[in-house]
Amino acid sequence: MGALLDKPETNKEQCEGEGNGIRYEVCSMQGWRNTMEDSHCAKIGLDGLKDWSFFAVFDGHAGEGVSKYCADKLLEAILESEDFKKSVTAEEFNEEQIELAKKGIKNGFLKLDKKMKDLPEMIEKKDKSGSTAVCCLISPKHYFFINCGDSRALLSSNGQVKFNTNDHKPYNIIEKERIQNAGGSVMLQRINGSLAVSRALGDYEYKSNEKKTDCEQLVSPEPEINVIERNDKEDEFILICCDGIFDVVSNDDLCTYTRYLYEVSPEDSKITYHLLDYCLFKGSLDNMTVCLVTLPAHPKRNNEKAELDKQLEEDILKEIKLALDSICNEENREFDEVMNCLENKTFNNLPPAVGLDAKKKFIAEKYSEITDKPIPYNQNYRGW
Repeated sequence: MGALLDKPETNKEQCEGEGNGIRYEVCSMQGWRNTMEDSHCAKIGLDGLKDWSFFAVFDGHAGEGVSKYCADKLLEAILESEDFKKSVTAEEFNEEQIELAKKGIKNGFLKLDKKMKDLPEMIEKKDKSGSTAVCCLISPKHYFFINCGDSRALLSSNGQVKFNTNDHKPYNIIEKERIQNAGGSVMLQRINGSLAVSRALGDYEYKSNEKKTDCEQLVSPEPEINVIERNDKEDEFILICCDGIFDVVSNDDLCTYTRYLYEVSPEDSKITYHLLDYCLFKGSLDNMTVCLVTLPAHPKRNNEKAELDKQLEEDILKEIKLALDSICNEENREFDEVMNCLENKTFNNLPPAVGLDAKKKFIAEKYSEITDKPIPYNQNYRGW
């Protein structure tokens, strides 16, 4: 995990864009980690493919070098692959062309990984970092979900999680077999008791077995690629996130809460801001990055639900004040006591799936305002 700060760095970096009938927003937060090692790439309209788009999140470890390099160069490596170029210039983009495109995407990953290995900082072992990569390449008719590591992408469609990528962990049967065949072991669910992911770009100290191919090393740079046909009448949104998000929330709950935010948030509100705050106060201790791609059938704002959400926050604020008034020692108005009071109350119209946890930032901010005390962050309490 690496060193943690005394309190989290909560400043957010955000970007957004729109085109090709979709829009996106990306938001990152350093959180409790001592450094920020996440990177991302988001582009609508690609060189020579104006009706295609690309979104990716890179979760670095042991440094930020590889994640930043991949954010700058991975898309270029894919687009320059001969197989990929042949697939997208064919007269008809059929099953044969899809398989050719997948081959090109894989080759792009492998060539980029080889290219990085020859960088001076890698040769001199000044940079020993690695990075997961989770991407979605969107064509007019398909989604190409591309994953290498334990970051994750989800497709929400017709109110359900229609697809999610698989995490590449050392203890997975296929991954463990490759690791052992390459001369390694899986201890404490990590490669040689150290690295927690089994596929990644970089991590060259785990790719030194000269008797094995690139994809047979302790850590493989090979992406897993899934192609899903688009359904613009049902497909709502895509979430592309680092594992700092999924440390604290399930696929289903994350998508349920995201739908809720579409319905209750003002038009200019950044849904990704709320998702990061929810995960921070739910207890994530890692860097966090969320890329949200809004598709044509996304949930629309519901004024009635928005009013109920506003009323919920007013009800919570009243209970915070009552809880503080009930604490006799004014010098010891502990936040934990306030939370205990709130958790024992029954509130109407809590956000589905995530409940009162979705309002923890609101509660913490109001507590801070009323008591004139700092927002009560505490990593020992998994976020409080």
